Amino acid sequence: QVQLAESGGGLVQPGGSLRLSCAASGSIFSRYSMGWYRQALGKQRELVASITRAGIMYYEDSVKGRFIISRDNAENTVYLEMNDLKPEDTAVYYCNVVPYSAYDWGQGTQVTVSS
Repeated sequence: QVQLAESGGGLVQPGGSLRLSCAASGSIFSRYSMGWYRQALGKQRELVASITRAGIMYYEDSVKGRFIISRDNAENTVYLEMNDLKPEDTAVYYCNVVPYSAYDWGQGTQVTVSS
């Protein structure tokens, strides 16, 4: 059974927007903070946003004011609204628990920002 499944990526022009979705196992979603990580070519995976079970949010400095993380507890889904996208945002985006522990990574969803 798939525990984490990301979707919503694609190719967009600079300044565009995308909305990513992550469907999570209920047993995971109900117990942990959830976050969005990304990994660009040649770089390490980094956490860009997270949200606790109570809805407290965290953002990495480079995405503050542009990205919005949210969660729907009834649907076991976490979202990432990405606005004013920049080429530097190009990466594979993954969702997982925060802090990361031992859950397998999903396939991720590719976000490419290019003109």
